[in-house]
Amino acid sequence: MKFIAVFFALLSVISLAVIKIGVVLPMTGGLLDAGEAAWNSLNLAYEEKHDVLGKEIQLILVDNKSEKSKSAEAFRKLIYEKGVVAIIGAMSSGNTLAGAPIAEEKHIPVISPSSTNPLVTQSWKYINRVCFTDSFQGAAAARFAYEEMGSRRIVVFANVDQDYSVGLANFFSRKFQKLGGKGVKILRVFYRSVDKDFSTQIAAAMQFDADTIYISGYCKEAALIVRQAREMGFNGKFLAGDGVECPDLIKIGGKAAEGMYFTTHYHPSVATNEISRRFTTEYEKKYKETPSAIAALTYDAYMVLLKAMEMARSSNPEEIAKNIRKIRNFQGVTGRITIDENGNVVKPVVVDIVRNGRFEFVETIYPKSTR
Repeated sequence: MKFIAVFFALLSVISLAVIKIGVVLPMTGGLLDAGEAAWNSLNLAYEEKHDVLGKEIQLILVDNKSEKSKSAEAFRKLIYEKGVVAIIGAMSSGNTLAGAPIAEEKHIPVISPSSTNPLVTQSWKYINRVCFTDSFQGAAAARFAYEEMGSRRIVVFANVDQDYSVGLANFFSRKFQKLGGKGVKILRVFYRSVDKDFSTQIAAAMQFDADTIYISGYCKEAALIVRQAREMGFNGKFLAGDGVECPDLIKIGGKAAEGMYFTTHYHPSVATNEISRRFTTEYEKKYKETPSAIAALTYDAYMVLLKAMEMARSSNPEEIAKNIRKIRNFQGVTGRITIDENGNVVKPVVVDIVRNGRFEFVETIYPKSTR
Protein backbone atom coordinates (compact mmCIF):
# COMPACT_ATOMS: atom_id res chain seq x y z
CA MET A 1 0.00 0.00 0.00
CA LYS A 2 2.88 2.34 0.86
CA PHE A 3 4.45 1.67 -2.57
CA ILE A 4 1.15 2.48 -4.33
CA ALA A 5 0.81 5.72 -2.38
CA VAL A 6 4.35 6.77 -3.32
CA PHE A 7 3.73 5.81 -6.96
CA PHE A 8 0.63 8.01 -7.24
CA ALA A 9 2.40 10.83 -5.42
CA LEU A 10 5.15 10.69 -8.04
CA LEU A 11 2.58 10.71 -10.82
CA SER A 12 1.03 13.79 -9.24
CA VAL A 13 4.39 15.58 -9.13
CA ILE A 14 5.11 14.66 -12.75
CA SER A 15 1.67 15.94 -13.78
CA LEU A 16 2.27 19.24 -12.00
CA ALA A 17 5.60 19.61 -13.82
CA VAL A 18 3.89 19.50 -17.22
CA ILE A 19 1.80 22.22 -18.88
CA LYS A 20 -0.70 20.70 -21.31
CA ILE A 21 -1.58 22.68 -24.42
CA GLY A 22 -4.29 21.33 -26.70
CA VAL A 23 -4.00 21.52 -30.48
CA VAL A 24 -7.01 21.14 -32.81
CA LEU A 25 -5.96 20.66 -36.43
CA PRO A 26 -7.38 19.08 -39.61
CA MET A 27 -5.00 16.15 -40.05
CA THR A 28 -7.47 14.44 -42.39
CA GLY A 29 -10.22 15.70 -44.68
CA GLY A 30 -10.42 18.66 -47.03
CA LEU A 31 -8.12 20.92 -45.00
CA LEU A 32 -5.37 18.34 -44.54
CA ASP A 33 -2.70 20.52 -46.17
CA ALA A 34 -3.32 23.30 -43.66
CA GLY A 35 -3.21 20.85 -40.77
CA GLU A 36 0.09 19.33 -41.85
CA ALA A 37 1.72 22.74 -42.33
CA ALA A 38 0.47 23.90 -38.94
CA TRP A 39 1.69 20.76 -37.16
CA ASN A 40 5.08 21.04 -38.85
CA SER A 41 5.50 24.59 -37.60
CA LEU A 42 4.34 23.68 -34.10
CA ASN A 43 6.98 20.97 -33.92
CA LEU A 44 9.57 23.48 -35.06
CA ALA A 45 8.40 25.98 -32.43
CA TYR A 46 8.41 23.26 -29.76
CA GLU A 47 11.98 22.30 -30.59
CA GLU A 48 12.94 25.92 -30.13
CA LYS A 49 11.02 26.42 -26.89
CA HIS A 50 9.57 23.43 -25.08
CA ASP A 51 9.25 24.73 -21.54
CA VAL A 52 7.75 27.73 -19.77
CA LEU A 53 7.63 28.78 -16.12
CA GLY A 54 10.14 26.03 -15.39
CA LYS A 55 7.77 23.32 -16.61
CA GLU A 56 7.80 21.06 -19.67
CA ILE A 57 5.16 21.75 -22.32
CA GLN A 58 3.10 18.85 -23.61
CA LEU A 59 1.32 19.38 -26.93
CA ILE A 60 -1.78 17.21 -27.27
CA LEU A 61 -3.02 16.98 -30.87
CA VAL A 62 -6.59 16.04 -31.80
CA ASP A 63 -7.65 15.67 -35.44
CA ASN A 64 -10.94 17.45 -36.18
CA LYS A 65 -11.10 15.78 -39.62
CA SER A 66 -11.82 19.23 -41.18
CA GLU A 67 -15.37 19.06 -39.77
CA LYS A 68 -17.38 21.28 -37.42
CA SER A 69 -18.88 18.42 -35.41
CA LYS A 70 -15.48 16.81 -34.93
CA SER A 71 -14.06 20.18 -33.88
CA ALA A 72 -16.57 20.44 -31.05
CA GLU A 73 -15.65 16.89 -30.01
CA ALA A 74 -11.95 17.76 -30.11
CA PHE A 75 -12.40 20.83 -27.89
CA ARG A 76 -14.48 18.80 -25.45
CA LYS A 77 -11.94 15.97 -25.31
CA LEU A 78 -9.01 18.30 -24.72
CA ILE A 79 -10.77 20.23 -21.97
CA TYR A 80 -12.70 17.52 -20.14
CA GLU A 81 -10.45 14.48 -20.65
CA LYS A 82 -6.94 15.85 -21.16
CA GLY A 83 -7.07 18.82 -18.82
CA VAL A 84 -5.37 21.34 -21.10
CA VAL A 85 -4.85 24.93 -19.93
CA ALA A 86 -5.14 26.42 -23.42
CA ILE A 87 -5.89 25.45 -27.02
CA ILE A 88 -4.25 26.37 -30.32
CA GLY A 89 -6.79 26.02 -33.14
CA ALA A 90 -8.86 25.45 -35.01
CA MET A 91 -7.69 26.59 -38.45
CA SER A 92 -10.97 27.45 -40.17
CA SER A 93 -13.52 29.90 -38.80
CA GLY A 94 -16.43 27.45 -38.79
CA ASN A 95 -14.44 24.83 -36.91
CA THR A 96 -13.21 27.33 -34.32
CA LEU A 97 -16.76 28.63 -33.84
CA ALA A 98 -17.90 25.05 -33.25
CA GLY A 99 -15.51 24.69 -30.33
CA ALA A 100 -15.75 28.22 -28.96
CA PRO A 101 -18.80 27.73 -26.68
CA ILE A 102 -17.14 24.73 -25.01
CA ALA A 103 -13.91 26.61 -24.29
CA GLU A 104 -15.84 29.69 -23.20
CA GLU A 105 -17.94 27.74 -20.73
CA LYS A 106 -14.87 26.23 -19.05
CA HIS A 107 -12.81 29.45 -19.28
CA ILE A 108 -10.07 27.88 -21.42
CA PRO A 109 -8.20 30.39 -23.62
CA VAL A 110 -8.02 29.68 -27.35
CA ILE A 111 -5.73 31.17 -29.98
CA SER A 112 -6.65 30.42 -33.57
CA PRO A 113 -3.82 30.90 -36.06
CA SER A 114 -6.02 31.53 -39.09
CA SER A 115 -9.75 31.90 -38.32
CA THR A 116 -10.51 35.19 -40.05
CA ASN A 117 -14.30 35.50 -39.73
CA PRO A 118 -15.10 38.41 -37.33
CA LEU A 119 -17.66 36.23 -35.50
CA VAL A 120 -14.86 34.00 -34.18
CA THR A 121 -13.98 36.46 -31.41
CA GLN A 122 -17.17 38.49 -31.27
CA SER A 123 -18.69 38.48 -27.75
CA TRP A 124 -16.25 35.78 -26.59
CA LYS A 125 -13.93 36.40 -23.66
CA TYR A 126 -11.54 33.48 -24.22
CA ILE A 127 -11.30 33.18 -28.02
CA ASN A 128 -8.45 35.01 -29.80
CA ARG A 129 -6.59 35.06 -33.09
CA VAL A 130 -3.21 36.12 -34.51
CA CYS A 131 -4.48 36.76 -38.07
CA PHE A 132 -6.34 39.66 -39.65
CA THR A 133 -10.13 39.53 -40.01
CA ASP A 134 -12.18 39.09 -43.17
CA SER A 135 -13.66 42.57 -42.86
CA PHE A 136 -10.17 43.88 -43.65
CA GLN A 137 -9.15 41.07 -46.01
CA GLY A 138 -12.33 41.46 -48.06
CA ALA A 139 -11.93 45.23 -48.30
CA ALA A 140 -8.26 44.91 -49.27
CA ALA A 141 -9.06 42.36 -51.99
CA ALA A 142 -11.89 44.51 -53.35
CA ARG A 143 -9.64 47.55 -53.62
CA PHE A 144 -6.93 45.46 -55.30
CA ALA A 145 -9.47 44.10 -57.79
CA TYR A 146 -10.88 47.51 -58.59
CA GLU A 147 -7.69 49.58 -58.69
CA GLU A 148 -4.93 47.13 -59.67
CA MET A 149 -6.72 44.47 -61.71
CA GLY A 150 -9.20 46.83 -63.35
CA SER A 151 -12.11 44.52 -62.53
CA ARG A 152 -15.61 45.85 -63.19
CA ARG A 153 -17.79 42.75 -63.64
CA ILE A 154 -17.12 40.19 -60.93
CA VAL A 155 -18.68 36.83 -60.13
CA VAL A 156 -18.18 35.85 -56.49
CA PHE A 157 -18.00 32.10 -55.73
CA ALA A 158 -18.99 31.29 -52.12
CA ASN A 159 -19.13 27.96 -50.27
CA VAL A 160 -22.39 27.98 -48.29
CA ASP A 161 -21.09 25.27 -45.93
CA GLN A 162 -18.23 27.44 -44.65
CA ASP A 163 -18.72 30.48 -42.37
CA TYR A 164 -15.36 31.78 -43.56
CA SER A 165 -16.33 31.68 -47.23
CA VAL A 166 -19.75 33.28 -46.82
CA GLY A 167 -18.39 36.03 -44.59
CA LEU A 168 -15.45 36.86 -46.84
CA ALA A 169 -17.70 36.94 -49.90
CA ASN A 170 -19.98 39.43 -48.13
CA PHE A 171 -17.16 41.77 -47.10
CA PHE A 172 -15.57 41.67 -50.55
CA SER A 173 -18.86 42.32 -52.35
CA ARG A 174 -19.86 45.27 -50.16
CA LYS A 175 -16.51 47.02 -50.54
CA PHE A 176 -16.29 46.40 -54.27
CA GLN A 177 -19.79 47.80 -54.79
CA LYS A 178 -18.93 50.82 -52.65
CA LEU A 179 -15.77 51.48 -54.64
CA GLY A 180 -17.38 51.21 -58.05
CA GLY A 181 -20.96 52.26 -57.45
CA LYS A 182 -23.04 52.00 -60.61
CA GLY A 183 -19.90 51.39 -62.63
CA VAL A 184 -19.48 47.83 -61.39
CA LYS A 185 -21.59 44.69 -61.47
CA ILE A 186 -21.52 41.73 -59.08
CA LEU A 187 -23.07 38.29 -59.44
CA ARG A 188 -22.91 35.82 -56.57
CA VAL A 189 -22.98 32.06 -57.11
CA PHE A 190 -22.89 29.33 -54.48
CA TYR A 191 -21.64 25.77 -54.04
CA ARG A 192 -21.19 23.10 -51.34
CA SER A 193 -18.04 21.58 -49.86
CA VAL A 194 -18.79 18.21 -51.50
CA ASP A 195 -19.10 19.70 -55.00
CA LYS A 196 -16.60 18.69 -57.67
CA ASP A 197 -18.42 19.94 -60.77
CA PHE A 198 -18.68 23.74 -61.03
CA SER A 199 -19.86 23.95 -64.62
CA THR A 200 -23.25 25.48 -63.70
CA GLN A 201 -21.65 28.32 -61.73
CA ILE A 202 -18.99 28.89 -64.39
CA ALA A 203 -21.61 28.98 -67.14
CA ALA A 204 -23.44 31.66 -65.15
CA ALA A 205 -20.21 33.65 -64.86
CA MET A 206 -19.61 33.48 -68.60
CA GLN A 207 -23.19 34.44 -69.40
CA PHE A 208 -22.74 37.41 -67.04
CA ASP A 209 -19.69 38.39 -69.12
CA ALA A 210 -17.49 38.51 -66.03
CA ASP A 211 -14.00 39.92 -66.33
CA THR A 212 -13.03 38.46 -62.94
CA ILE A 213 -13.95 35.49 -60.77
CA TYR A 214 -13.44 35.94 -57.02
CA ILE A 215 -13.26 32.73 -54.95
CA SER A 216 -13.82 32.97 -51.20
CA GLY A 217 -13.42 29.25 -50.52
CA TYR A 218 -10.61 26.80 -49.88
CA CYS A 219 -7.71 25.42 -51.86
CA LYS A 220 -8.91 22.27 -53.59
CA GLU A 221 -12.29 23.68 -54.63
CA ALA A 222 -10.59 26.82 -55.94
CA ALA A 223 -8.18 24.70 -57.98
CA LEU A 224 -11.10 22.82 -59.55
CA ILE A 225 -12.95 26.06 -60.29
CA VAL A 226 -10.05 27.70 -62.13
CA ARG A 227 -9.23 24.54 -64.07
CA GLN A 228 -12.82 23.93 -65.14
CA ALA A 229 -13.31 27.62 -65.95
CA ARG A 230 -10.36 27.61 -68.34
CA GLU A 231 -11.56 24.36 -69.91
CA MET A 232 -14.95 25.97 -70.53
CA GLY A 233 -13.36 28.98 -72.21
CA PHE A 234 -13.34 31.61 -69.46
CA ASN A 235 -10.57 34.09 -70.31
CA GLY A 236 -10.93 36.50 -67.41
CA LYS A 237 -8.91 36.95 -64.23
CA PHE A 238 -8.95 35.11 -60.91
CA LEU A 239 -8.68 36.48 -57.39
CA ALA A 240 -9.17 34.60 -54.12
CA GLY A 241 -8.85 34.77 -50.35
CA ASP A 242 -6.25 33.30 -48.01
CA GLY A 243 -8.01 29.93 -47.92
CA VAL A 244 -6.57 28.94 -51.30
CA GLU A 245 -2.92 28.96 -50.31
CA CYS A 246 -1.76 25.36 -50.40
CA PRO A 247 0.21 23.12 -52.81
CA ASP A 248 -2.96 21.63 -54.30
CA LEU A 249 -3.85 24.97 -55.88
CA ILE A 250 -0.95 24.40 -58.26
CA LYS A 251 -1.03 20.59 -58.31
CA ILE A 252 -4.72 20.41 -59.21
CA GLY A 253 -5.14 23.77 -60.94
CA GLY A 254 -2.07 23.32 -63.11
CA LYS A 255 -1.56 25.91 -65.82
CA ALA A 256 -5.08 27.23 -65.23
CA ALA A 257 -3.93 28.65 -61.88
CA GLU A 258 -1.17 30.71 -63.50
CA GLY A 259 -1.78 34.42 -63.00
CA MET A 260 -4.23 33.92 -60.15
CA TYR A 261 -3.98 36.48 -57.36
CA PHE A 262 -4.86 35.78 -53.73
CA THR A 263 -4.66 37.60 -50.41
CA THR A 264 -2.67 36.07 -47.60
CA HIS A 265 -0.80 36.80 -44.35
CA TYR A 266 2.87 36.29 -45.11
CA HIS A 267 5.42 35.65 -47.80
CA PRO A 268 8.95 34.47 -46.96
CA SER A 269 10.54 36.75 -49.56
CA VAL A 270 9.53 39.79 -47.51
CA ALA A 271 10.55 38.30 -44.16
CA THR A 272 12.45 41.34 -42.96
CA ASN A 273 12.99 40.65 -39.25
CA GLU A 274 15.39 38.17 -37.68
CA ILE A 275 12.61 35.93 -36.33
CA SER A 276 11.03 35.64 -39.80
CA ARG A 277 14.34 34.88 -41.46
CA ARG A 278 15.27 32.27 -38.88
CA PHE A 279 11.86 30.60 -39.08
CA THR A 280 11.96 30.45 -42.88
CA THR A 281 15.50 29.04 -42.90
CA GLU A 282 14.82 26.42 -40.24
CA TYR A 283 11.48 25.38 -41.75
CA GLU A 284 12.99 24.92 -45.20
CA LYS A 285 15.92 23.00 -43.73
CA LYS A 286 13.69 20.65 -41.74
CA TYR A 287 10.81 20.09 -44.17
CA LYS A 288 12.44 20.77 -47.57
CA GLU A 289 9.69 23.19 -48.57
CA THR A 290 8.83 26.87 -48.26
CA PRO A 291 6.64 27.64 -45.25
CA SER A 292 3.08 28.73 -45.97
CA ALA A 293 1.22 31.54 -44.23
CA ILE A 294 -0.59 28.89 -42.17
CA ALA A 295 2.75 27.58 -40.92
CA ALA A 296 3.94 31.06 -40.02
CA LEU A 297 0.71 31.97 -38.22
CA THR A 298 0.72 28.75 -36.20
CA TYR A 299 4.28 29.35 -35.07
CA ASP A 300 3.20 32.84 -33.98
CA ALA A 301 0.16 31.49 -32.11
CA TYR A 302 2.36 29.14 -30.08
CA MET A 303 4.90 31.83 -29.22
CA VAL A 304 2.19 34.35 -28.29
CA LEU A 305 0.59 31.79 -25.97
CA LEU A 306 3.90 31.14 -24.20
CA LYS A 307 4.52 34.87 -23.91
CA ALA A 308 1.11 35.29 -22.26
CA MET A 309 1.99 32.56 -19.75
CA GLU A 310 5.27 34.31 -18.95
CA MET A 311 3.46 37.61 -18.48
CA ALA A 312 0.90 35.92 -16.22
CA ARG A 313 3.64 34.02 -14.34
CA SER A 314 1.05 31.31 -14.16
CA SER A 315 -0.44 28.39 -16.08
CA ASN A 316 -3.89 29.19 -14.70
CA PRO A 317 -6.26 29.45 -17.70
CA GLU A 318 -7.97 32.58 -16.38
CA GLU A 319 -4.64 34.38 -15.98
CA ILE A 320 -3.42 33.21 -19.39
CA ALA A 321 -6.62 34.51 -21.00
CA LYS A 322 -6.21 37.94 -19.43
CA ASN A 323 -2.62 38.25 -20.56
CA ILE A 324 -3.24 37.11 -24.14
CA ARG A 325 -5.23 40.31 -24.58
CA LYS A 326 -2.36 42.31 -23.08
CA ILE A 327 0.10 41.24 -25.78
CA ARG A 328 1.62 44.41 -27.27
CA ASN A 329 4.04 44.80 -30.17
CA PHE A 330 5.15 41.15 -30.00
CA GLN A 331 7.57 40.37 -32.83
CA GLY A 332 6.32 37.32 -34.70
CA VAL A 333 7.12 35.70 -38.01
CA THR A 334 4.17 37.44 -39.67
CA GLY A 335 4.99 40.84 -38.17
CA ARG A 336 4.39 42.69 -34.93
CA ILE A 337 1.36 41.42 -33.02
CA THR A 338 -0.84 43.42 -30.66
CA ILE A 339 -3.97 41.67 -29.41
CA ASP A 340 -6.75 44.04 -28.38
CA GLU A 341 -9.44 43.71 -25.72
CA ASN A 342 -11.61 41.76 -28.18
CA GLY A 343 -8.97 39.16 -29.05
CA ASN A 344 -8.21 40.65 -32.49
CA VAL A 345 -5.10 41.98 -34.20
CA VAL A 346 -4.58 44.64 -36.86
CA LYS A 347 -2.16 43.42 -39.54
CA PRO A 348 -1.46 44.08 -43.23
CA VAL A 349 -2.68 41.88 -46.08
CA VAL A 350 -0.15 40.37 -48.46
CA VAL A 351 -1.07 39.79 -52.12
CA ASP A 352 0.55 36.86 -53.95
CA ILE A 353 0.30 35.60 -57.51
CA VAL A 354 0.75 32.13 -58.99
CA ARG A 355 3.63 32.47 -61.42
CA ASN A 356 5.68 29.67 -62.99
CA GLY A 357 4.19 27.15 -60.58
CA ARG A 358 5.14 29.16 -57.49
CA PHE A 359 3.53 31.65 -55.11
CA GLU A 360 5.24 35.00 -55.70
CA PHE A 361 4.88 38.19 -53.68
CA VAL A 362 3.05 41.10 -55.33
CA GLU A 363 2.43 43.76 -52.71
CA THR A 364 1.45 44.52 -49.13
CA ILE A 365 -1.78 46.35 -48.33
CA TYR A 366 -1.85 48.18 -45.01
CA PRO A 367 -5.05 48.85 -43.03
CA LYS A 368 -5.11 52.60 -43.68
CA SER A 369 -5.03 52.05 -47.46
CA THR A 370 -8.44 50.32 -47.55
CA ARG A 371 -10.45 53.16 -46.03
